Amino acid sequence: MRNDNKKTVLVGVFVLIGIIILVAGIMTLGGQQKKFVKSISLKAVFDDVAGLQTGNNVWFSGVKIGTVKKIHFYGDSQVEIEMNVESKSKDYIRKDSKATISSDGLIGNKIIVIYGGTSQAPVVENGDRLVSEMPLDTDKMMETLQENNNNLVSITNDLKVLTGKIAEGEGIIGAVLTDSTLAMNFRNMMVSLEKTAVKSNQMANDLAKLSANLNQEGNLVHDLLTDKEIYGNLQKSIVDLQSTADNAKEMTSNLNAVTNKLNSTDNAVGTLLNDAEFNNTLKSTMVNIDSSTMNLNRGLEALEYTWPFRRGFKRMNRANN
Repeated sequence: MRNDNKKTVLVGVFVLIGIIILVAGIMTLGGQQKKFVKSISLKAVFDDVAGLQTGNNVWFSGVKIGTVKKIHFYGDSQVEIEMNVESKSKDYIRKDSKATISSDGLIGNKIIVIYGGTSQAPVVENGDRLVSEMPLDTDKMMETLQENNNNLVSITNDLKVLTGKIAEGEGIIGAVLTDSTLAMNFRNMMVSLEKTAVKSNQMANDLAKLSANLNQEGNLVHDLLTDKEIYGNLQKSIVDLQSTADNAKEMTSNLNAVTNKLNSTDNAVGTLLNDAEFNNTLKSTMVNIDSSTMNLNRGLEALEYTWPFRRGFKRMNRANN
Protein backbone atom coordinates (compact mmCIF):
# COMPACT_ATOMS: atom_id res chain seq x y z
CA MET A 1 0.00 0.00 0.00
CA ARG A 2 2.82 2.30 0.88
CA ASN A 3 4.52 1.56 -2.42
CA ASP A 4 1.32 2.37 -4.29
CA ASN A 5 1.11 5.76 -2.60
CA LYS A 6 4.73 6.38 -3.39
CA LYS A 7 4.15 5.59 -7.04
CA THR A 8 1.10 7.82 -7.10
CA VAL A 9 3.09 10.70 -5.64
CA LEU A 10 5.88 10.22 -8.18
CA VAL A 11 3.39 10.10 -11.04
CA GLY A 12 1.75 13.27 -9.72
CA VAL A 13 5.11 15.00 -9.49
CA PHE A 14 6.01 14.05 -13.04
CA VAL A 15 2.61 15.13 -14.32
CA LEU A 16 2.96 18.46 -12.51
CA ILE A 17 6.43 18.95 -13.98
CA GLY A 18 5.05 18.11 -17.42
CA ILE A 19 2.21 20.57 -16.97
CA ILE A 20 4.68 23.26 -15.85
CA ILE A 21 6.91 22.57 -18.86
CA LEU A 22 3.90 22.68 -21.18
CA VAL A 23 2.69 25.98 -19.73
CA ALA A 24 6.19 27.45 -19.94
CA GLY A 25 6.49 26.35 -23.58
CA ILE A 26 3.10 27.81 -24.38
CA MET A 27 4.01 31.06 -22.67
CA THR A 28 7.37 31.16 -24.44
CA LEU A 29 5.90 30.48 -27.87
CA GLY A 30 3.07 32.88 -27.18
CA GLY A 31 5.56 35.54 -26.19
CA GLN A 32 7.57 35.00 -29.35
CA GLN A 33 4.46 35.05 -31.49
CA LYS A 34 3.06 38.07 -29.63
CA LYS A 35 -0.09 36.09 -28.75
CA PHE A 36 -0.53 37.49 -25.28
CA VAL A 37 0.07 41.20 -25.97
CA LYS A 38 -2.39 43.77 -27.23
CA SER A 39 -1.89 44.23 -30.97
CA ILE A 40 -3.29 45.85 -34.10
CA SER A 41 -3.57 44.47 -37.61
CA LEU A 42 -1.60 45.98 -40.52
CA LYS A 43 -1.66 44.84 -44.13
CA ALA A 44 0.61 45.02 -47.18
CA VAL A 45 0.23 43.69 -50.73
CA PHE A 46 3.18 42.18 -52.63
CA ASP A 47 3.63 40.74 -56.09
CA ASP A 48 5.80 37.94 -54.66
CA VAL A 49 6.32 36.99 -50.99
CA ALA A 50 9.53 35.02 -51.78
CA GLY A 51 8.75 32.14 -49.36
CA LEU A 52 7.37 34.21 -46.47
CA GLN A 53 5.29 32.08 -44.09
CA THR A 54 2.70 32.62 -41.40
CA GLY A 55 4.36 33.22 -38.05
CA ASN A 56 7.47 34.91 -39.48
CA ASN A 57 8.57 38.02 -37.63
CA VAL A 58 7.83 41.69 -38.33
CA TRP A 59 10.63 44.19 -37.61
CA PHE A 60 10.72 47.94 -37.28
CA SER A 61 14.00 49.86 -36.81
CA GLY A 62 15.76 46.64 -35.82
CA VAL A 63 13.15 45.74 -33.18
CA LYS A 64 10.75 42.80 -33.41
CA ILE A 65 7.25 44.23 -33.09
CA GLY A 66 4.97 41.46 -34.38
CA THR A 67 4.39 38.42 -36.56
CA VAL A 68 2.76 37.50 -39.84
CA LYS A 69 -0.82 36.47 -39.12
CA LYS A 70 -2.25 35.56 -42.53
CA ILE A 71 -1.12 35.19 -46.11
CA HIS A 72 -3.71 35.03 -48.86
CA PHE A 73 -4.08 35.88 -52.51
CA TYR A 74 -5.27 39.33 -53.45
CA GLY A 75 -6.57 40.56 -56.81
CA ASP A 76 -5.39 38.75 -59.93
CA SER A 77 -1.90 37.60 -58.98
CA GLN A 78 -0.84 39.49 -55.86
CA VAL A 79 -0.51 38.35 -52.24
CA GLU A 80 -1.82 40.20 -49.19
CA ILE A 81 0.07 39.93 -45.91
CA GLU A 82 -1.78 40.53 -42.62
CA MET A 83 0.47 41.31 -39.64
CA ASN A 84 -0.11 41.47 -35.90
CA VAL A 85 1.84 44.46 -34.53
CA GLU A 86 2.16 45.47 -30.87
CA SER A 87 -0.12 48.36 -30.00
CA LYS A 88 2.65 50.12 -28.07
CA SER A 89 4.78 50.37 -31.24
CA LYS A 90 2.05 51.86 -33.46
CA ASP A 91 2.85 55.38 -32.22
CA TYR A 92 6.18 55.14 -34.09
CA ILE A 93 4.78 53.78 -37.35
CA ARG A 94 3.33 56.35 -39.74
CA LYS A 95 0.74 55.89 -42.46
CA ASP A 96 3.36 56.68 -45.15
CA SER A 97 5.74 53.99 -43.87
CA LYS A 98 6.72 51.20 -46.25
CA ALA A 99 6.91 47.42 -45.86
CA THR A 100 9.33 45.12 -47.62
CA ILE A 101 10.40 41.49 -47.43
CA SER A 102 13.89 40.74 -46.16
CA SER A 103 15.84 37.85 -44.65
CA ASP A 104 16.79 37.15 -41.06
CA GLY A 105 20.49 36.91 -41.82
CA LEU A 106 22.11 35.77 -45.06
CA ILE A 107 20.14 32.52 -45.42
CA GLY A 108 17.64 32.91 -42.56
CA ASN A 109 13.84 32.97 -42.56
CA LYS A 110 11.97 35.63 -44.46
CA ILE A 111 10.74 38.58 -42.39
CA ILE A 112 8.68 41.74 -42.93
CA VAL A 113 10.59 44.98 -42.39
CA ILE A 114 8.68 48.22 -41.83
CA TYR A 115 10.69 51.39 -42.40
CA GLY A 116 10.42 55.05 -43.36
CA GLY A 117 7.59 57.39 -42.61
CA THR A 118 7.54 61.10 -41.89
CA SER A 119 6.54 62.90 -38.74
CA GLN A 120 3.98 64.94 -40.70
CA ALA A 121 1.90 61.80 -41.41
CA PRO A 122 -0.47 60.44 -38.74
CA VAL A 123 0.21 57.18 -36.90
CA VAL A 124 -1.18 53.93 -38.24
CA GLU A 125 -4.49 52.50 -37.09
CA ASN A 126 -5.92 49.01 -36.96
CA GLY A 127 -6.53 47.66 -40.48
CA ASP A 128 -4.30 50.18 -42.33
CA ARG A 129 -2.51 49.00 -45.49
CA LEU A 130 1.11 50.04 -45.82
CA VAL A 131 2.84 50.80 -49.11
CA SER A 132 4.84 47.77 -50.15
CA GLU A 133 8.19 47.76 -51.89
CA MET A 134 9.51 44.69 -53.63
CA PRO A 135 12.86 43.44 -52.27
CA LEU A 136 15.89 42.51 -54.30
CA ASP A 137 15.49 39.20 -56.06
CA THR A 138 18.21 36.96 -54.60
CA ASP A 139 17.91 34.53 -57.50
CA LYS A 140 18.59 37.26 -60.00
CA MET A 141 21.37 38.52 -57.76
CA MET A 142 22.96 35.07 -57.75
CA GLU A 143 22.58 34.84 -61.54
CA THR A 144 24.33 38.21 -61.87
CA LEU A 145 27.09 37.07 -59.51
CA GLN A 146 27.49 33.88 -61.51
CA GLU A 147 27.71 35.84 -64.75
CA ASN A 148 30.26 38.18 -63.17
CA ASN A 149 32.27 35.15 -62.03
CA ASN A 150 32.24 33.76 -65.56
CA ASN A 151 33.37 37.13 -66.91
CA LEU A 152 36.11 37.26 -64.27
CA VAL A 153 37.31 33.80 -65.28
CA SER A 154 37.33 34.86 -68.95
CA ILE A 155 39.29 38.03 -68.11
CA THR A 156 41.74 35.99 -66.04
CA ASN A 157 42.30 33.60 -68.93
CA ASP A 158 42.83 36.51 -71.32
CA LEU A 159 45.34 38.05 -68.92
CA LYS A 160 47.10 34.72 -68.64
CA VAL A 161 47.40 34.45 -72.43
CA LEU A 162 48.48 38.11 -72.70
CA THR A 163 51.15 37.84 -70.03
CA GLY A 164 52.41 34.62 -71.67
CA LYS A 165 52.80 36.39 -75.02
CA ILE A 166 54.54 39.32 -73.34
CA ALA A 167 56.93 36.93 -71.58
CA GLU A 168 57.69 35.26 -74.92
CA GLY A 169 58.46 38.65 -76.51
CA GLU A 170 55.42 38.76 -78.80
CA GLY A 171 53.86 42.08 -79.69
CA ILE A 172 55.20 45.58 -79.12
CA ILE A 173 55.15 45.39 -75.33
CA GLY A 174 56.82 41.98 -75.31
CA ALA A 175 59.46 43.20 -77.74
CA VAL A 176 60.14 46.28 -75.63
CA LEU A 177 60.48 44.16 -72.50
CA THR A 178 62.64 41.42 -74.04
CA ASP A 179 64.57 43.01 -76.94
CA SER A 180 67.70 44.78 -75.66
CA THR A 181 68.04 46.78 -78.90
CA LEU A 182 64.55 48.19 -78.55
CA ALA A 183 65.23 48.89 -74.91
CA MET A 184 68.37 50.80 -75.86
CA ASN A 185 66.47 52.75 -78.53
CA PHE A 186 63.75 53.52 -76.05
CA ARG A 187 66.37 54.69 -73.54
CA ASN A 188 67.94 56.93 -76.21
CA MET A 189 64.53 58.29 -77.09
CA MET A 190 63.92 59.13 -73.43
CA VAL A 191 67.28 60.91 -73.29
CA SER A 192 66.36 62.91 -76.40
CA LEU A 193 63.02 63.77 -74.87
CA GLU A 194 64.77 64.94 -71.73
CA LYS A 195 67.09 67.15 -73.79
CA THR A 196 64.11 68.52 -75.65
CA ALA A 197 62.40 69.24 -72.34
CA VAL A 198 65.50 71.09 -71.12
CA LYS A 199 65.64 73.16 -74.31
CA SER A 200 61.92 73.86 -74.08
CA ASN A 201 62.37 75.00 -70.50
CA GLN A 202 65.29 77.24 -71.54
CA MET A 203 63.23 78.68 -74.41
CA ALA A 204 60.39 79.35 -72.00
CA ASN A 205 62.79 81.18 -69.69
CA ASP A 206 64.12 83.22 -72.62
CA LEU A 207 60.60 84.12 -73.64
CA ALA A 208 59.86 85.13 -70.06
CA LYS A 209 62.94 87.39 -70.03
CA LEU A 210 61.97 88.88 -73.40
CA SER A 211 58.47 89.51 -72.14
CA ALA A 212 59.87 91.18 -69.02
CA ASN A 213 62.15 93.40 -71.14
CA LEU A 214 59.28 94.35 -73.44
CA ASN A 215 57.21 95.36 -70.42
CA GLN A 216 59.82 97.84 -69.19
CA GLU A 217 59.00 101.57 -69.46
CA GLY A 218 60.64 103.40 -72.35
CA ASN A 219 60.51 100.34 -74.54
CA LEU A 220 58.79 100.84 -77.90
CA VAL A 221 56.54 97.83 -77.44
CA HIS A 222 55.67 98.90 -73.88
CA ASP A 223 54.89 102.43 -75.10
CA LEU A 224 52.76 101.09 -77.92
CA LEU A 225 50.82 98.91 -75.48
CA THR A 226 50.41 101.43 -72.65
CA ASP A 227 50.81 105.02 -73.98
CA LYS A 228 47.41 106.24 -75.15
CA GLU A 229 48.91 109.25 -76.97
CA ILE A 230 51.26 107.07 -79.03
CA TYR A 231 48.39 104.73 -79.71
CA GLY A 232 46.25 107.65 -80.87
CA ASN A 233 49.02 108.94 -83.15
CA LEU A 234 49.59 105.46 -84.51
CA GLN A 235 45.90 105.06 -85.14
CA LYS A 236 45.82 108.44 -86.90
CA SER A 237 48.84 107.47 -89.01
CA ILE A 238 47.10 104.27 -89.97
CA VAL A 239 44.03 106.29 -90.98
CA ASP A 240 46.25 108.63 -93.04
CA LEU A 241 47.97 105.66 -94.65
CA GLN A 242 44.61 104.21 -95.46
CA SER A 243 43.55 107.52 -97.00
CA THR A 244 46.80 107.66 -99.00
CA ALA A 245 46.23 104.12 -100.14
CA ASP A 246 42.70 104.99 -101.19
CA ASN A 247 43.99 108.06 -103.11
CA ALA A 248 46.70 105.96 -104.75
CA LYS A 249 44.08 103.44 -105.70
CA GLU A 250 41.88 106.16 -107.17
CA MET A 251 44.87 107.68 -109.02
CA THR A 252 45.76 104.25 -110.37
CA SER A 253 42.19 103.84 -111.56
CA ASN A 254 42.34 107.26 -113.28
CA LEU A 255 45.71 106.39 -114.90
CA ASN A 256 44.22 103.14 -116.11
CA ALA A 257 41.31 105.07 -117.58
CA VAL A 258 43.69 107.57 -119.29
CA THR A 259 45.81 104.70 -120.57
CA ASN A 260 42.74 103.02 -121.95
CA LYS A 261 41.77 106.25 -123.70
CA LEU A 262 45.31 106.68 -125.07
CA ASN A 263 45.10 103.16 -126.41
CA SER A 264 41.80 103.95 -128.09
CA THR A 265 41.32 105.75 -131.46
CA ASP A 266 38.11 107.58 -130.51
CA ASN A 267 40.01 110.71 -129.36
CA ALA A 268 42.66 113.04 -130.85
CA VAL A 269 45.58 111.92 -128.67
CA GLY A 270 44.66 108.29 -129.11
CA THR A 271 44.42 108.80 -132.86
CA LEU A 272 47.85 110.46 -132.89
CA LEU A 273 49.35 107.59 -130.89
CA ASN A 274 47.60 104.59 -132.39
CA ASP A 275 46.27 105.41 -135.92
CA ALA A 276 49.10 104.61 -138.41
CA GLU A 277 47.19 105.92 -141.43
CA PHE A 278 46.51 109.22 -139.69
CA ASN A 279 50.17 109.45 -138.72
CA ASN A 280 51.23 108.98 -142.35
CA THR A 281 48.76 111.62 -143.47
CA LEU A 282 49.97 114.00 -140.77
CA LYS A 283 53.58 113.45 -141.82
CA SER A 284 52.70 114.12 -145.46
CA THR A 285 50.85 117.29 -144.47
CA MET A 286 53.82 118.49 -142.42
CA VAL A 287 56.11 117.83 -145.39
CA ASN A 288 53.78 119.77 -147.68
CA ILE A 289 53.59 122.66 -145.19
CA ASP A 290 57.38 122.71 -144.95
CA SER A 291 57.68 122.79 -148.75
CA SER A 292 55.07 125.53 -149.03
CA THR A 293 56.91 127.58 -146.42
CA MET A 294 60.17 127.32 -148.36
CA ASN A 295 58.46 128.35 -151.58
CA LEU A 296 56.82 131.26 -149.81
CA ASN A 297 60.20 132.43 -148.47
CA ARG A 298 61.69 132.27 -151.96
CA GLY A 299 58.76 134.22 -153.35
CA LEU A 300 59.17 136.90 -150.75
CA GLU A 301 62.90 137.17 -151.47
CA ALA A 302 62.18 137.48 -155.21
CA LEU A 303 59.52 140.05 -154.50
CA GLU A 304 62.20 142.36 -153.10
CA TYR A 305 63.78 142.65 -156.51
CA THR A 306 60.62 143.25 -158.54
CA TRP A 307 60.27 146.87 -159.71
CA PRO A 308 56.92 147.63 -157.96
CA PHE A 309 58.32 146.70 -154.52
CA ARG A 310 61.99 147.59 -154.96
CA ARG A 311 61.65 151.21 -153.83
CA GLY A 312 59.70 150.24 -150.74
CA PHE A 313 62.28 147.66 -149.61
CA LYS A 314 65.06 150.21 -150.07
CA ARG A 315 63.28 152.68 -147.80
CA MET A 316 62.71 149.93 -145.21
CA ASN A 317 66.43 149.01 -145.28
CA ARG A 318 67.44 152.63 -144.78
CA ALA A 319 65.10 152.93 -141.87
CA ASN A 320 66.53 149.82 -140.25
CA ASN A 321 70.12 151.04 -140.73
